[in-house]
Amino acid sequence: MKLAIVILNWNGADMMRKYLPSVIRNSKMEGVEVIVADNASTDDSLKMLAQEFPDVPTVVLDQNYGFAGGYNKALQQIEADYFLLLNSDVEIRQERWVEPMLAYMDTNPDVAACQPKLLKLFDSSEETVPSSSGGSYSPSFGGGRGEAFEYAGAAGGFLDRYGYPFCRGRVFDTIEEDRHQYDELCDLHWATGAALMVRATDFWAVGGLDEHFFAHMEEIDICWRLRLRGKRIVCISQSEAYHLGGATLHQGNPRKTFLNFRNNLLMLFKNLPEKDLKRIMRRRSLLDWVAALQFLVKLDRQNFLAIRKAKREFKKLKPVFAKKRQEVQQNRVSTTDSDRCDFSLLWQYFFRRHKRFSQLPL
Repeated sequence: MKLAIVILNWNGADMMRKYLPSVIRNSKMEGVEVIVADNASTDDSLKMLAQEFPDVPTVVLDQNYGFAGGYNKALQQIEADYFLLLNSDVEIRQERWVEPMLAYMDTNPDVAACQPKLLKLFDSSEETVPSSSGGSYSPSFGGGRGEAFEYAGAAGGFLDRYGYPFCRGRVFDTIEEDRHQYDELCDLHWATGAALMVRATDFWAVGGLDEHFFAHMEEIDICWRLRLRGKRIVCISQSEAYHLGGATLHQGNPRKTFLNFRNNLLMLFKNLPEKDLKRIMRRRSLLDWVAALQFLVKLDRQNFLAIRKAKREFKKLKPVFAKKRQEVQQNRVSTTDSDRCDFSLLWQYFFRRHKRFSQLPL
């Protein structure tokens, strides 16, 4: 098989019923197969798939292994040159949408992973969405404006000096409209896990996704590890996908806050070069406490406690990740300092008011 488009599902029967037809319809190419991997759903996902999508192969896992573990265990059962990890809340509107990504990967063996341009999918209950100017507008599907980029990946991801992720088209909560300003091919720090195409040999060479993460930040981590081995990550904007986002955990959910803060610290500890490790980790510790106190000032005790718990869990896992760090550093090929951007995103965004990607000192 050339490409396996693998949708990891957990209790997402309604999502698949709504969006899977668009993926099947627009992925009909020789050597391309759409597969659903089920993470031990307790809803009627498997029954629905059998009745409504009998031609779609399924991989059934015995328990919920999370995003990272679920994909690792599912992909072990699939043979393909490339995997495309696709969220169940993604709609595809472009015929043969994977073709530009496949063509680029085929002709550029140094590229380990890529993503399409990720645009916001609005459901019928949404009345307004934030604009890049800080106001709002009503979603329109008939043209007259650019589509909004989607938070989880937009036109490709980057990391600042302290490990804060941002995207072409999304900096913190400021989301731009797609006016084709980021259509040029671009090397990235990370590609979105909502629609991540990865070369199978490279995926397994770095051991797949880190299952300690469970969910959140695992795609940034694997992309970092791939880049440290001299591989490239790119965005192919000729391919497009529409992502609803927040289908599992909404922004502001304490569980999501916990996973994001814990996993970001684990990722930094594992992948930072030795010369930066102590300095960056000290500063991140301070910045995380500032973030926690902001939640406390806003009387959001649950998210304050989530950050505190994340920091405790990070300390517990440090001995395990010390071994992982040793392996990463031993396999490091890249000796450049380009693994992160050399500026503080917090300073640029909150103090210099640079809220668009094009305003950042890249």
